[in-house]
Amino acid sequence: MDDISEQGAFKAPQQEPDLAPQELDRWRRLTGRIAEISRRYGWSKSECARRADIAIGTLSQYYDGVYNGRYDNVSARVERWLESVEELTEAAARIPQAPGFIDTPTSRELTETLLYAQMMPEMVVVTLGAGMGKTMTATEYCRVRPHAYMVTMRPTTSTVHGMLLELAQALDITERNPAKLDRAIGDKLKRNGRNTLLIVDEAQHLGDNAVNQLRYFLDCYEVGIGLLGNEELYGRFGGSKATPAYAQIHRRIGKRMKRLQPFGGDVEALIDAWAISDEQTRKLARAIGRKPGALSQITKTLQLAGMYAAGEGRDLTAEDVKAAWGNRGGEEA
Repeated sequence: MDDISEQGAFKAPQQEPDLAPQELDRWRRLTGRIAEISRRYGWSKSECARRADIAIGTLSQYYDGVYNGRYDNVSARVERWLESVEELTEAAARIPQAPGFIDTPTSRELTETLLYAQMMPEMVVVTLGAGMGKTMTATEYCRVRPHAYMVTMRPTTSTVHGMLLELAQALDITERNPAKLDRAIGDKLKRNGRNTLLIVDEAQHLGDNAVNQLRYFLDCYEVGIGLLGNEELYGRFGGSKATPAYAQIHRRIGKRMKRLQPFGGDVEALIDAWAISDEQTRKLARAIGRKPGALSQITKTLQLAGMYAAGEGRDLTAEDVKAAWGNRGGEEA
């Protein structure tokens, strides 16, 4: 069990060490800050030691006043760590928080596509350009709808077994026998009077056999499947004509959605969510939204621009956005 579960934040030190007055005052100040940081962030002793790069035994003994080594050396290391924590906290406080999920025309179309897959059930293939809110929309879909699950693939999960292990973890399945794993996942997903949906993000990483395994879940357990990915995914399964290798999967795809550029309404919805009223700033944000990366480019640029403005204690300006875009490596917007 983690220290934070057993002890909560750091308790009061067991005793005060026998130190010179100046060094003792330093120890008191630092142990007080350690306890405060631990409570603020919910960090256990082990987590504090890891972040400070100090052995847990050393930090615990130092904190409790029973350390047999040189306190000044440990105090110096603790000071450096605490200073870095404060610096990072101050920097994070200056970065504006992104609005989160935004109801855009594209997100509504994606939501309707996923709902279709869940209700029918069907397999759908969705390709959106980078930074257009695909993952955020899918995450929101699972948050507000029962019996919808989402898992994200990566190159190491391209095989059937790799994908099944990832699904098992996402679905909280503890089956140890590989031969029974797909059945355990199917039993968790099967409808039984429910409408279930499995959303597979970054599905372009899946090999053909793994996608065929998903087809098996659709056929045998009647679970809707949403394949979300890039143009490679759409090229394999989303086109209007099936190649012989993908014929079985192709005929089971009930709907395809492909959009590589955001609607104007997508960009306007994001700018409105950022509460930007200055027309020059909005114009710059619109131009950035037409670049590769689309909506995410706007958000990242506005966060950096907001950090510049907050650092000088003033409101965001168009010049901040220009500077942020340039410093992020963008050409003239």
